[in-house]
Amino acid sequence: MNRLLIALLALPALLQAQPSALLPGFDYDPAAPSFEQVLGHAPGAQISSPEQLRQWFEALAAHYPDRVRIVPYATSWQGRELFYAIIGSAARIAELDAIRADIQAIARPQRHATARVEQALQRVPATVWIAASVHGNEISPADAAMLAAWHLLAARDDELAQRAEADALVFINPLQNPDGRARFLHHFEAGLGLEPAASRLAAEHDEPWPSGRVNHYLFDLNRDWLAMTQPETRGHVSALLDWFPLVFVDAHEMGSDSSFFFAPEAVPYNPLLAGGQRDSLALFGANNVRWFDRYGYQYFTREVFDAFYPGYGASWPSYYGAVAMTYEQGSARGLVMRLANGETMHYADTVAEYLAAMLATIETATAQRERLWRDFAAYRREGSAAAGSDDPRGWAIPAQTDQGGADHLATLLARHGAEVFRLESERRSCGVSLAAGSYLVPGDQPDYRKLRVLLDRDVQMDANFIAEQERRRAKGLPDEIYDVTAWSLPLMFNIDTVECARVPEVDGLVAVAPDAPPPGRVERPDARVAFIAPGGSRATLRLLAAALQRELVVQSAEQGFTLEGREFPSGSLIFARGSNPDSLLAQLRELAGQTGAVLYGVDSSQVSQGPDFGSGKVRRLIQPRIALAWDAPGDVNSAGALRFIIERQFGYPVVPIRSATLAAADLNRFDVIVLADQSGRRDGSLAATLGSSGRDNLAEWVGNGGVLVTLAGATEWAAHPEVDLLATRVEYAARSDDAASGEANGEPEPARVTGTVLESAQDLAAAVEPEQTAPDSVAGALLRAVVDPDHWLSQGVADELAVLVRGNRIFRPLTLDQGSTVARFVDAEGVAASGHLWDENRRQLAFKPFVMVQPHERGMVIGFSEDPAVRAYLDGLNALLINALLVAPSYSGKLR
Repeated sequence: MNRLLIALLALPALLQAQPSALLPGFDYDPAAPSFEQVLGHAPGAQISSPEQLRQWFEALAAHYPDRVRIVPYATSWQGRELFYAIIGSAARIAELDAIRADIQAIARPQRHATARVEQALQRVPATVWIAASVHGNEISPADAAMLAAWHLLAARDDELAQRAEADALVFINPLQNPDGRARFLHHFEAGLGLEPAASRLAAEHDEPWPSGRVNHYLFDLNRDWLAMTQPETRGHVSALLDWFPLVFVDAHEMGSDSSFFFAPEAVPYNPLLAGGQRDSLALFGANNVRWFDRYGYQYFTREVFDAFYPGYGASWPSYYGAVAMTYEQGSARGLVMRLANGETMHYADTVAEYLAAMLATIETATAQRERLWRDFAAYRREGSAAAGSDDPRGWAIPAQTDQGGADHLATLLARHGAEVFRLESERRSCGVSLAAGSYLVPGDQPDYRKLRVLLDRDVQMDANFIAEQERRRAKGLPDEIYDVTAWSLPLMFNIDTVECARVPEVDGLVAVAPDAPPPGRVERPDARVAFIAPGGSRATLRLLAAALQRELVVQSAEQGFTLEGREFPSGSLIFARGSNPDSLLAQLRELAGQTGAVLYGVDSSQVSQGPDFGSGKVRRLIQPRIALAWDAPGDVNSAGALRFIIERQFGYPVVPIRSATLAAADLNRFDVIVLADQSGRRDGSLAATLGSSGRDNLAEWVGNGGVLVTLAGATEWAAHPEVDLLATRVEYAARSDDAASGEANGEPEPARVTGTVLESAQDLAAAVEPEQTAPDSVAGALLRAVVDPDHWLSQGVADELAVLVRGNRIFRPLTLDQGSTVARFVDAEGVAASGHLWDENRRQLAFKPFVMVQPHERGMVIGFSEDPAVRAYLDGLNALLINALLVAPSYSGKLR
């Protein structure tokens, strides 16, 4: 049954709305393309597919060829092309190249004369960018975007449309996540029956794992703007840097029982936002209020959605100078939804409300064109002039052991639009000597605030906001922190950077390109004995993954060694000529070019310090077969990020297996099985999914030599007494006293207890505190951890790491007879590296394990207390993760 027939059978007549019914009071050109003609349904009567969205904008472009331009900007993993449409007057569309040149002159004033910038400011139109449905199951923004475009082109005698045509360019990105929307629609249509079901329990509203929210690799694209790992995000950012739109709206949906949210955002605001931006947010909010009051729509502001974390789609544009906002609409999650208050929400209603918000935004931007451009120009012109006396005037990224990580940080900053320069020879700058391969990032550039928000080690939250959260905690109320409070790229990537007291000199240096190839090479290619790739660089780990797939013979050194006067750190890879095919050099050159690894040829295997190549501390690595538990109850984002890291960042194949299948499957064909973090929500638990048979099957496989790797929630499962694959246990919150009564001590609670006198509010607070409770949940802070240099799992791993801690899991250390703690958090005084951490958690997390290894007969369990793969942006933890996947199997006793 085709989509149109399903819709015709399912939809009540009241949903067959004309555009004028969705936004009363307007008249439209009858010759304009109609939704019925192009798509076969009225606007808001059906959830449009990615293909229909493209079809609609192509129809508009065909009918208004002089007023619409369609621009592709990315291709999704599943091959769907992402695009945005530019809508303006015929004259504006004809001179898009000239307008873009003017915008670039304003955005990069250091490259142009003041007169050139001023002329551009006089000419450029207002620019509004509407980005819809970054989460594929947040459906109404995409359909509303089609209507907004249609209104701008087809509305007659409408002052807003006329002013927008004369004074604005409107950029509409109707669908940021086509793969996710297609997944949502597939499950929605599979659940449809004779008519849409309003019950939220109906199958059409109940998405199975992983839901349409995420893209193909199960990423929340709204949180990919810092690391830019996904093609959808990279393309979007590149498009924004082409046009620097003044106004950016990220159009979302939220829970069905909510109304509509728009700016101003909730506190706290990021302190690196400019004051003028906050003032402009209030302007847009005020006009939205007028539109919503006109049509009787409900809304709320200044709650829930804050402007502190810079990694959302609605916050990232702020740091190039835009006025960027989140809009959120209560979702029907289908065609009709019964709300908790008994009212019925129709999809057409949500589309209509979004249409009003989009048009109100365009109206404000057009009316405020000059003010917005002047504010933007001032923002870009200030650069580091906005810095305080103690703030950095630039940064250096020295050449370092993890040069692949330094290269990645530099190219990522360039992808963010910053100017970054690579040194080809030694130079002194920022008070330090910098070797060739180092980078300089001057602060006197328009993206200074963006660089601060990316590179600062810590960004403080407002003190009054924190005080309010402490008050709420004392009353047992949840905190109001919306997302992580730490995101420093140098910390997350574990890369050394130096802050410069003066702007570094970069004359004569060439700027780094966003897609600069990794500088890999083979030195001394005529060497007779072996080629060695130094450990400690993620480029070396990429080389390992590639070499194993080619079945090259590779050894890894647990400890560092010195050979022919060169020091090689632990984790160095050795490719002996005598053990490999004659094509070894050619293959290594090819792989170095692909991975960025650097290899050094040697003519002797006689080391002057450290283990010899034939030592037991230099181990030949096998090619492991890796399986990843897939499906519920695994955390969607964790499973997706883990798979992405293995497959795309390191190029190694992984087999996803449904979690329930692990209970009875023959697992012996795999060397490694990974259990991602667990959702802990309605998808059930790992204990329920696997049951005792699944636990026993995994335990038997581990005993036969398998390596089980568990992350965060899966580690908690492995540590449960009924599972007992890890002898650690999850701790309750530590208390200042050890008092525990009755049942907590294993004794029955008496009918009466000893009387007490409460003399103060503090006494009452102590009396109502539970005897045993979990620690308070941490929104997301970066904590310092150190590794055990004597354990083989730490080879090639930096001495100190930054770990993103979220939630309230704190694990008891393993005893020495149970296993090893390979990485642990540092002392209470130094554990907090960045972000906000409750004081009780800070003290209790000190010295607790991050990575544990427990042997089981011939195999082992490797447990991470936190998720090292979160959002695929903790690059500094990749060495530990890859060691657990690619190195650990060579340390098991599995018979092969």
